[in-house]
Amino acid sequence: MDELDDIITQWLTLPDAAEQLDCEVSVVRRLLDDGQLLAVRRGAPVVRSIPAELLLDGRVVQHLPGTITVLRDGGFDDAEALQWLFTEDDSLPGRPIDHLRRGQRGEVRRRAQALAL
Repeated sequence: MDELDDIITQWLTLPDAAEQLDCEVSVVRRLLDDGQLLAVRRGAPVVRSIPAELLLDGRVVQHLPGTITVLRDGGFDDAEALQWLFTEDDSLPGRPIDHLRRGQRGEVRRRAQALAL
C-alpha cells in the first residue's frame, strides 16, 4: 500500500467523497460496488479511501467507470488499477488519470485493453 501513497497524495474517506459528490455515503458505496469508483483500505484506523483525483467538479471523472471495467476485465484488482492509473507512462505521456480528467479516454483505453491481452 505504501506504493500507492507514493503516487497518490490526496485521499478521501467515503464520507468525504459523499460530501464532494453531494450525496449519501450509501451512494458512494454503490458507486464502488458498481465499478464506477475505486477504493483501497488504508490509514490508521484502516478505512476505505478513494483518491481525490477520481472526482472532478463534484462528479466522478467522466471516462473513469469504463476504464475501470476494462482494467477489471483484464484481471486488475482495485489497488492494481489505481497503481496503473496514477503511474507515469512515457508513451502517453503522463499519467492515465490526468488524460481521463481532461476527457481524453481513447489512448488510455487502448493501453488498458492491451494490458488485458
